[in-house]
Amino acid sequence: MQKIIGFLATVWLAAVLSLGTAHADAAKRKVIIDDEGFALMHLMLLESSEVDVIGITTVSGNTWANRATAMALRGLEIAHRPDIPVVQGATYPLLNSEALTERWEALYGKLTWKGAWMKQWVESSVQSAPVYYGPNDPVNLPGGNPKLKPSPEVAANFLIRMVHQYPGQITIVACGPLTNLALAQRLDPQFASLAGELVYMGGSFNPQQVLDNVSAAEFAREYANSPRREFNARFDPEAASIVSHSPWRKLTVIPADPSTATQLTPELIARLVKAASPDVGKFIASMEPGFPLWDEIAAGYVLDPGIATEAEDLYVDYNTQFGPDYGDTVSWREHYQPGLGERKAHVVRAIDPKRLEALMVEAMAEGAHAGAVVPAGRAASSLPLRHSHTPVRE
Repeated sequence: MQKIIGFLATVWLAAVLSLGTAHADAAKRKVIIDDEGFALMHLMLLESSEVDVIGITTVSGNTWANRATAMALRGLEIAHRPDIPVVQGATYPLLNSEALTERWEALYGKLTWKGAWMKQWVESSVQSAPVYYGPNDPVNLPGGNPKLKPSPEVAANFLIRMVHQYPGQITIVACGPLTNLALAQRLDPQFASLAGELVYMGGSFNPQQVLDNVSAAEFAREYANSPRREFNARFDPEAASIVSHSPWRKLTVIPADPSTATQLTPELIARLVKAASPDVGKFIASMEPGFPLWDEIAAGYVLDPGIATEAEDLYVDYNTQFGPDYGDTVSWREHYQPGLGERKAHVVRAIDPKRLEALMVEAMAEGAHAGAVVPAGRAASSLPLRHSHTPVRE
């Protein structure tokens, strides 16, 4: 009898623990990543125990959308997350184009970074030389193309479907041009109001060089004469403006400003590799050091808003008039906005870099711990592990 009672107690305890785990999983913050590739930002959110990534949408920015999609799929193979859908989005900005950008440069001067349209640096640089591709060129990643296939859905439709399925529950983390989000809002005026929060990396207010080294100076020089210009917004200013006027429940902007206090140093890479699982560690180890942690700040803020040391609520928009300030960030404090539908955003102006780095290491360690026993839905990849792309200006 005692054995039966003991057995029943064990079964009951297992059931309670199972329910508790299911409840914890259900309580995780649902996240959709909208970006143009695959990098540390993705890994932070994928490996963290705090969030549940339910999809990745891709967009043209640093590279074309087809290449970004392949990168994301390859990254999910490396992270052993084939369960997450990758949905390709906009290939072209709403109005801006490569030809229009070349005309703009002829009139107003050279841009530091042009993403998918970049053919060469204007001056010598410590950054890797850009590789130019056309929007429809075949994709052949250096480490081999993914075996996973993208979802046949369109990114804007996927975003709309998800916020309707989980109203008020989804945090969208956007770290590339905002084309997909603008398209979703134009297709469905309820889209923004159904999302729980949008956290995007974009815009620039007045970044200052705060690291006394060559790499920091390399990136901070971009803002010396154009402190309101930032690549993501400049690539598709019309999309950035539409998103800025959309009725988000909660809107957080991570501009370029806090990035100049951060850097992917060889020491940080070593810490991340040590904490991560073997496959993810190999991926991180092959990353090029020296870059600011643009997108990682956005992911870090989602995981821990306490990394922000300076923030301000502002009305934010982007200049859509074709002229010398095309794509620049414009902002107003309360009472000074023009009142044309601008939305108030929580703008993060500075962060604690050490706290961000610790958060990154913690996320990798959580992923390694969770992956010690591969759960159902995660299939180990037998593909060779190499970094699928050179990190570039986010």
